[in-house]
Amino acid sequence: MDLKMFNKAIVIFSLMFLVSACSTWSDSQVTNDGKAVEIASISESEKKDPSKIILTDGDITDKKYSVIGDIEVTVNKTTIFNADPTPEMVNEALKEKAAEIGADAVIFVRHGSVGVSFFSWGALEGKGRAVVFND
Repeated sequence: MDLKMFNKAIVIFSLMFLVSACSTWSDSQVTNDGKAVEIASISESEKKDPSKIILTDGDITDKKYSVIGDIEVTVNKTTIFNADPTPEMVNEALKEKAAEIGADAVIFVRHGSVGVSFFSWGALEGKGRAVVFND
């Protein structure tokens, strides 16, 4: 490969890097005992406000609840220029996922560790059990 072609490749790679510098993404899944669970579609009116979702690393003992399922989210840093994912970012993603499925709380919340992969410059996972309070 000649020097001119190599320089073009470096410029193209650098531009791709800079264009993607402003994006972050997250994905999530719901499981129950290690198996994929089909969550029934809920109406827009049944969705909860994410800011009202309770998160706790322990159990809730003062209210009766039913388990919806275990949820898992991953917050990724897509480029080296983005901020590292924080537990607060993961907590927000957990609240949003719980709100989408109609949960009132997420119990037994735990965070993974930040890691680098082929598709991400850093990722932080969060897991918990989505529950709905019994009236």
